[in-house]
Amino acid sequence: MTDSRSSGASRSRRRFLQAAGAAGLASFAGCTGAVGGGSGGSGGGGLDELNVAYMPIYPDMQYFVMQEEGYFDELSVDVSGKLFSDGPSIVQASAKGNFDVMMFGIVPAMIVMDKGIPSKITAANIRDAMEILATDEFAGMWDEYGKEAFTKFEEEKGRKFKFGTFPPGSVPDILLRYWLQDTVGVDPENDVEITALGGAGPVRQALLSGKIDGTSIMEPVPTVIESRDAPFQPIAWAGDFMPGQPAAVTLMHDRLREDNPDVAKAFVEQHQKATDFALNSPDKAAQHASTVIGEEALPVETAKKAMESRASAFITDPHEIEDGAKIFSEYAERAGKIEKQLTVDEMFDYGVYDSL
Repeated sequence: MTDSRSSGASRSRRRFLQAAGAAGLASFAGCTGAVGGGSGGSGGGGLDELNVAYMPIYPDMQYFVMQEEGYFDELSVDVSGKLFSDGPSIVQASAKGNFDVMMFGIVPAMIVMDKGIPSKITAANIRDAMEILATDEFAGMWDEYGKEAFTKFEEEKGRKFKFGTFPPGSVPDILLRYWLQDTVGVDPENDVEITALGGAGPVRQALLSGKIDGTSIMEPVPTVIESRDAPFQPIAWAGDFMPGQPAAVTLMHDRLREDNPDVAKAFVEQHQKATDFALNSPDKAAQHASTVIGEEALPVETAKKAMESRASAFITDPHEIEDGAKIFSEYAERAGKIEKQLTVDEMFDYGVYDSL
């Protein structure tokens, strides 16, 4: 594959309708993202604007870099970004088909495809992104008793262990249930309590206030929690129990992917360029994340530390998450999130990435 930096695309006039800065802070703090969106194109195959849905989480790092480094300038169309607090909110807002690109979890992406919105995954954003956090007290029990720690916890506390994570159908929720049931051997419906929270901000607040005992979450939340000296620590990492675990992906509507292939290819080129930037200039990428998410919620130094996390493995190549995607598709069907298990061909369009 050729380096995306060699792209000969000319710089054109752009306009950005970005929900960044204070809006990013509001979403990260737990406010619900706006729904809906403008027209995704001019019809008849010609796009004059790309509507992009994204989230204030590290698995969408490429969006932060593309926005702040001006990589969207390399596209022949304008870019309008809309910020959402979680993947299910994007699914709800996608019902009208207004988004050309959605950068969110692979499970919500499957739900969008399962609902009949013509789209496929053209790039991965990250792999092995999820950490399972628990209180320091429970982590000690976990080290001593393993799966029986949940029973011991209930005996001592008189209640079930309480997880709080993203809403049902999100990657953190599905991965948590997979880890509990298929890896640990604990019934997520009866042996623990799982509470749905509305995104990264509410999860962070619940951890800091001690309202939950653990979570399944991606960066930068684990690093933010550590920076606040909150009594939580990782007890499991997706890279250990599901190597190649997919998290956020880049889902493209067919009107972009099929009807405007040059624009689709240019977007993935800039995505790859942003991945390279995040890997080669992590401190600068962290600054961009802090800017978009909001420095009050994510100080620059905390953002930089989060880049060192094992859960910050940024990629673009969609082939890398194929095996994990099969597992997620099977589990999403089993959990009733999609009507039928999706095949690799139904989920992915490798052609865009492979053409670079």
